[in-house]
Amino acid sequence: MDNFKDYFYLGKVIKQHGYSGNLSIYFDTDDPEEYLNIDMVFINISGNLVPYFITELSLLNNKAVVRFAEVTNEKLASELVDKEIYLPLELLPILSGNKFYYHEVPGMMVEDKEFGKIGKVKAVLEYPNQAVLQVFHDKKEVLIPINDQVIDTFNREDNTITVTTPEGLLDIYLSN
Repeated sequence: MDNFKDYFYLGKVIKQHGYSGNLSIYFDTDDPEEYLNIDMVFINISGNLVPYFITELSLLNNKAVVRFAEVTNEKLASELVDKEIYLPLELLPILSGNKFYYHEVPGMMVEDKEFGKIGKVKAVLEYPNQAVLQVFHDKKEVLIPINDQVIDTFNREDNTITVTTPEGLLDIYLSN
């Protein structure tokens, strides 16, 4: 969704919590505590991001009970169930080392320690069991798994990702 390019997916409203307009939300993040002090979220309503102000938030694992200022009864709460929640990209915690967000990767140069420059990342493709970097080398698609055994360094300063691809992987894509 292009109109969401300056936002990241935080989670989803999963159900009502009680009868006074509170909602249970799921945080799709490794560290939900990072978001304990947010005062507003954006909810996807028919393809538009609508701001909702938080008056109460209590966290239990990756779920939270939230009260929004605008949601004062059960009917208003029911309209938000199953809706996606977003935040502006600038609220993402800063990562360091080899940790990165998928939105950072397109356009970065991928270099294999043995092969050399493979090409620039076109996109991150998310499959059920594995996310991969989609890279093109001489117009041939190369899919490189995103995991700690393959990604050696992620260098934001020089815009490169250094990898050690599994033996034979590049041959599969580039041997024709």
